[in-house]
Amino acid sequence: MAATALPPLPPQFKSIQHHLRTAQELDKREPVVAYYCRLYAMQTGMKIDSKTPECRKFLSKLMDQLEAMKKQFGDNEAITQDIVGSAHVENYALKMFLYADNEDRAGQFHKNMIKSFYTASLLIDVLTVFGELSEENAQHRKYARWKAAYIHNCLKNGETPQPGPIGMEGESFDVEREEAESSSLNSGTTQPTSSSTYEGNNKATSNYTGIHIPPGAHAPANTPAEVPHNTEVTSNTIQPSPQNIPLVDPSLCSAQSAGEVHLTPEDFARAQKYCKYAGSALQYEDVSTAVQNLQKALKLLITGKE
Repeated sequence: MAATALPPLPPQFKSIQHHLRTAQELDKREPVVAYYCRLYAMQTGMKIDSKTPECRKFLSKLMDQLEAMKKQFGDNEAITQDIVGSAHVENYALKMFLYADNEDRAGQFHKNMIKSFYTASLLIDVLTVFGELSEENAQHRKYARWKAAYIHNCLKNGETPQPGPIGMEGESFDVEREEAESSSLNSGTTQPTSSSTYEGNNKATSNYTGIHIPPGAHAPANTPAEVPHNTEVTSNTIQPSPQNIPLVDPSLCSAQSAGEVHLTPEDFARAQKYCKYAGSALQYEDVSTAVQNLQKALKLLITGKE
């Protein structure tokens, strides 16, 4: 857990305050994710303003936190290897997203699921420290952020949200103001003095079809939200729906190396990435994703092609 206290957040860094708060909330439960949240904040802050004295002071203290965490968790592959770290953060973000998505599709609307949708979107922001987002993750982020705003505004106005993917319209909500009004969204951290409004997609569309996630198919329905801290899985949990396992490509079962397949270091890195993704997916009982990634790794190693 990062021990160095940070100075007050400069106004220029308002856009990263929620990523830093998420890091603080996850310090004990998910220190690897907390580390990368801070790294994202550090990199983003450097791009915003690294010259103003107050910004330089803040970034210096944040760097001290990162160095302390790196020493503390220096033997963790998720910290020392980007491939492992990326898989770890991505799967944790997916876990948060799928919990909220399952609750949404079941018509269970509450502040924990709103928080989970929004936190998932923040963690997908964090994935940019490893490179450009995939199209799928970009869509997940867009959908999660919009859903959080849409459901929040419905509940605030006494309306019943419509479950699942629907036509998107411009939605926004003031995170700080609402968190100040409800302690159930807080994790014991100090409330910022500034206020910021987060907006969903401002362009209305007839139907949001960018994400195709069968309800309950990828994560147990009892996946706990990260807020409050004492959320526990009860004994009468709902059993996850049967999963649609992709067919194994029969050509891979009989395929043999072409003999002169030359694998580059990048090929080995990609194969390792697919295996790491498969392992992480199995932690969340996502057999379909595990099988898909293992097949990708096998095809790459056998044929040298993806």
